[in-house]
Amino acid sequence: MRRVVVTGLGMVNSLGLDKESAFAAINEGKCGIKRIELFDVEAYSAQIAGEIVGFDPTTVMDAKETKKADRFIQLGLKAAAEAIEDAKLPEDVDRESFGVASASGIGGLPNIEKNSIVLSTRGPKRISPFFIPSSLVNMLGGFVSIYQNLKGPNLSSVTACAAGTHAIGEAAKSIIVGTADKMLVIGAESAICGAGVGGFAAMKALSTRNDDPQTASRPFDADRDGFVMGEGAGALVLEVYEDAVARGATIYGELIGFGESGDANHITTPTMDGPLRAMKMAYKMAGEPKVDYVNAHGTSTPINDKNETAALKELFGGKENCPPVSSTKGQIGHCLGAAGAIEAVISLMAMRDGILPPTINYTTPDENCDLDYVPNEARKADLNVVMSNSFGFGGTNGVVIFKKI
Repeated sequence: MRRVVVTGLGMVNSLGLDKESAFAAINEGKCGIKRIELFDVEAYSAQIAGEIVGFDPTTVMDAKETKKADRFIQLGLKAAAEAIEDAKLPEDVDRESFGVASASGIGGLPNIEKNSIVLSTRGPKRISPFFIPSSLVNMLGGFVSIYQNLKGPNLSSVTACAAGTHAIGEAAKSIIVGTADKMLVIGAESAICGAGVGGFAAMKALSTRNDDPQTASRPFDADRDGFVMGEGAGALVLEVYEDAVARGATIYGELIGFGESGDANHITTPTMDGPLRAMKMAYKMAGEPKVDYVNAHGTSTPINDKNETAALKELFGGKENCPPVSSTKGQIGHCLGAAGAIEAVISLMAMRDGILPPTINYTTPDENCDLDYVPNEARKADLNVVMSNSFGFGGTNGVVIFKKI
């Protein structure tokens, strides 16, 4: 079986427009969550999010082209360009064996909302001709493939909050079976709009700690009251190990395990069983190594955090055997379909730098959440194997495990 390694990374989120500044801010315990400015939130029960400030889409697209791509695509192009540059690929790279695996949970929701209003108020003839191509989830991969001239498999995962992680698995499968030698994974999301915030708020899924945005997302804390939406993108270049070595590439890590499962239980309420089976699958594929760090799904919702904790204890044979666990959603919010890609980037950078990112806002212990969550402050550690978890609505779960080479 062909070995798959990661040779390029890119990331943009509410704490930075590039991977290094965003990762540094995460480890400093900073928080990018604040009152929403993208639209008027006065009438909403949840009024905060991890918005990206200062992003200029013309840095990745011609100004005339920006209207053809929803914001999630623009953010995706930004992270993808960084990952490609980071991989330092040769000019003569085989573009026909270099594909894209893209991911988003909702895609162009702001454009869907905007054009629905146009339809209702001005009629069908006023709908933008760019509405559909700017909104489709798979157009993230479409735009990225065009801008980066990648002619291999063009795949798309639309599996809610597990989408980014599933895209990593799909890209790896393409390389393993030989339909591609290299794959660019890109997960992106930007659903901070009236329909997005209003929809999640109607489900009672969001934190309403509007008066204190910086402490609203508090994974594993006893006083958690829901997740906070975020936006952003993460990108990874995957390639065959031998090819990476032959060209002297920097290797962030080898993908040694990935697992996928379905809860078959409830459209929104997670179980412990489904995530556990995905973890077990990834762990078994990886050869049951000593895992040094877990970047948890850790949404700051009452049920997820309790279930994920229980599943981790079951996987590793008890609390005393569990590695350090943290959730970076306290800093950047829950980036939905982009979360898995972003958190895989964070996990690989943590392994590179030998640092455990913190779980901020952890102040009140919960008897059901009793692991080492790296509370409030990052700390140094020797990391050789890292795991990243992602679980989504519909009971869809994804887990990836990386090893240092």
